[in-house]
Amino acid sequence: MHSITIISATNRLDSNTEKVANYYFSALKSKGADAKLFSLKDLPESVLHSDLYGKRSETFQKIIDTYVEQQTKFVFIAPEYNGSFAGVLKVFLDAVPPKTWTENKACLVGVSTGRAGNLRGMEHLTNILNYLKINVYHNKLPISRVDTLLDEQGSLTDADTLKVIDWQLEGFLKF
Repeated sequence: MHSITIISATNRLDSNTEKVANYYFSALKSKGADAKLFSLKDLPESVLHSDLYGKRSETFQKIIDTYVEQQTKFVFIAPEYNGSFAGVLKVFLDAVPPKTWTENKACLVGVSTGRAGNLRGMEHLTNILNYLKINVYHNKLPISRVDTLLDEQGSLTDADTLKVIDWQLEGFLKF
């Protein structure tokens, strides 16, 4: 069984991205997967000024040990920011030693309130992950108009979206 980390790839509080990430976490757990959820909102403030340049804080090292080092698969839930993904995700990727990512696998989910589901951001992220020698699962899921797919409690309720997420996860677990 693979260890999987779901990464909510924004540091925005109460984001739709984190709501989608929570659904992925629950869905993977219900399939018997060893899954963990990490939100970039939980990064230490030192990540930009010291952790990024190799002066590891104890907090950031614990994040690497818990959510990256011991994992073999990652699900990146990446919201659209200016036609790509959030800069905090790039900082996170850059702050983790590159060899830590090598030969792992990733599944990508784009999230946006617009109509493209962060397709450009997922392609940009694919290029970066491939550079880090991470194998990216072919079934990338753009979730468009995410704000209309959540109920008042912030749960995904759209039957078609739930079906394609299940299909994506079934394939990724076999990948």
